[in-house]
Amino acid sequence: MAGEKIAIVTGAGTGVGRAATLALMREGYTVVLAGRRKDMLDAVAKEGAQTPGAALTVQTDVGDPASIKALFAKTKEAYGRLDLLFNNAGIGTPATSIEDMPLDKWNAVVATNLTGLFLCTQEAVKIMKAQQPRGGRIINNGSISAHTPRPGAAAYTATKHAVTGLTKQTSLDCRPYNICCGQIDIGNAATPLTERMVQGQGVPQPDGRMMIEPRMAAEDVGRAVIYMASLPLDTNVLFMTVMANLMPYVGRG
Repeated sequence: MAGEKIAIVTGAGTGVGRAATLALMREGYTVVLAGRRKDMLDAVAKEGAQTPGAALTVQTDVGDPASIKALFAKTKEAYGRLDLLFNNAGIGTPATSIEDMPLDKWNAVVATNLTGLFLCTQEAVKIMKAQQPRGGRIINNGSISAHTPRPGAAAYTATKHAVTGLTKQTSLDCRPYNICCGQIDIGNAATPLTERMVQGQGVPQPDGRMMIEPRMAAEDVGRAVIYMASLPLDTNVLFMTVMANLMPYVGRG
């Protein structure tokens, strides 16, 4: 269809990925939903069936390079172009001291949060450079941890800091080709991964206390993604922070 906008969202089956997918579909995007659990991807696609957009679900493990290549090949085969990539998929580990972090856990987080994001970016850039009209937009999910760590989160924090460097490099290297790259840093969105923040005593703080932390609606993150995606390709949001207003981020812990 002329004027059809094609997006890929990784980690689309739940949480922020789900919210961003539905927001994009409401704006008329055709969204390729990527994630490890096909049943969850299909459920989100069904949820968005009444929107102006459309959906294609592709079971994908962003920790597997072959799976990433298959995702982008299927997208190109189905639609011939790509206008937006939301690099959202990510994993963490239970709170662990640096000296006790198992190497296999570290490697799994790096493979998904950093190497997988890099490989998705590579495949997106190849399509965006070659298509007509040329260009597109890449949005990376950096997380508040791209700025400030939580206790016991060495692998997650290291990868999210690295994502910030990759965002800057992608923006610099790809801007001559009308490819924009920006980063959205999200704090305490209400998703299954943050349920622990509001249960029991809450989560550890830097001073050793446990505390319940406020959260915000994941749908508000989806609205932020839409804003970034809506800009013309001569304009870029390099970094945006979207956070629960009452979360203990901007003060001292």
